Amino acid sequence: MTTPLRPLLGWPLLPLPDEQGALAWPDLAQSVREGIRIILSTRPGEQLMRPEFGGGLERLLHAPNTVATRREIRDLVNDALTRWERRILLDAVEVWEVPDEPSQVRVEIAYRLARNGAPGAMNVTVQLEG
Repeated sequence: MTTPLRPLLGWPLLPLPDEQGALAWPDLAQSVREGIRIILSTRPGEQLMRPEFGGGLERLLHAPNTVATRREIRDLVNDALTRWERRILLDAVEVWEVPDEPSQVRVEIAYRLARNGAPGAMNVTVQLEG
């Protein structure tokens, strides 16, 4: 009985080429979305050598879902993306209540890619106390 072949893993987990021998790298738009997600999910002090990197949203985890909290989330997101994601021009950050979910807010981010002006948008849900 033969064992099925598993994909080889390299360190640091290098991608494998496709059938044509090309490596799949994210395009600019996908890379920016991943960068935004990383910025917003990183706590300041979490990364070595960059203690201020991150969105700081975790400190609002137990905050009540009020207008003041949503305004603070908007300001934190705006400041973090303006400082750390230089590949975008931030157009708007809106924070809304999620219907029927009092412990969540929805962050809507609208931006343009700085390189070519292509529009982009992203939504993130943030968990609060309620």
